[in-house]
Amino acid sequence: MVRVKDRVRYVGYLVKRSPLSILGVFLITLVICMAIFAPLIAPYSPYRINMSDALRPPSLKHWLGTDSLGRDIFSRLVYGSRISLKIAFVVVSIAATIGTLLGVTSGYYGGIVDTIIMRVVDVFLAIPTFILAMVAAASLGPSITNIMLALSIVWWTWYARIVRGEVLKLKGMYFFLAERSLGARSSRIIFHHLIPNCIGPIIVQTTLQLGFAILASAGLSFLGLGAQPPAPSWGLMVSDGRQYLPDFWWIATFPGLAIFTLVMGFILLGDTLRDVAEREIA
Repeated sequence: MVRVKDRVRYVGYLVKRSPLSILGVFLITLVICMAIFAPLIAPYSPYRINMSDALRPPSLKHWLGTDSLGRDIFSRLVYGSRISLKIAFVVVSIAATIGTLLGVTSGYYGGIVDTIIMRVVDVFLAIPTFILAMVAAASLGPSITNIMLALSIVWWTWYARIVRGEVLKLKGMYFFLAERSLGARSSRIIFHHLIPNCIGPIIVQTTLQLGFAILASAGLSFLGLGAQPPAPSWGLMVSDGRQYLPDFWWIATFPGLAIFTLVMGFILLGDTLRDVAEREIA
């Protein structure tokens, strides 16, 4: 238990020393708080239509302006954070679970099992991730649920490769050889020793993938394959606002900045955690 506390303190110390990681945590926390307290923050309903206020520029009444239907951009951004975070966390959770289980199975058993799983991974990685997700989303039909399934289908491969590599390294360590020599069951070795020792790389990959999942989901929504109107999806808002550029620039600009802010937050935090993992390995 002491070692775990010391490791947590060490990670916290390194994160505090990095201004970029602090910025990343701040941006992520800001968006999460915005999603949690959306009803208290948003001055209007995200679905409220008022044609008399259509295409209004930013003002004291509408801080970020209104869209073509008179809906308040700020209110839609606030509620849209819930959709982006939901998609990101669900996609990464499913992908991490599937990828971790397949990766540890591949690395632990080796042989034909390893060959089959890794060849499947190679097939998925041979196709550009976004194109594969786009095909899957188009096949399932446009909706938030289907976009989460589509991204989960293509996102697990990175976890499988990372976990497999970690397991292959762990198999040469003394604790693994000791467990095998004592006759420990495979399930005990996998779930009590191998997976816990792979948590570090998994967390780093998860933090980075959260940002990429948000970006991919926004891209699919932009193409009409994700959330459907009148949902306040950030990607959909950018898509709606592009036809009004450059005269009514605020319709597409502010949702784009929201996507940039959240993705940048996860990337900054993920880079710091990756540096921490590299230092521990060194």
